[in-house]
Amino acid sequence: MIRFVIILPLVVVAFLLLVRLIKDVKNAKIDWTGVTTIIAFIALAFWLRHITGMG
Repeated sequence: MIRFVIILPLVVVAFLLLVRLIKDVKNAKIDWTGVTTIIAFIALAFWLRHITGMG
């Protein structure tokens, strides 16, 4: 029961933050090319680390 009391508010707060983030992203002027490049670079770094075992 204690876990439920602790976890439920955390889930509710996380959901509210996610909804607010989505609303802010929809209203913002974002350079999606830059965001996509950053995400691709991070994905490439993880993939290369997985393949080579270095880093």
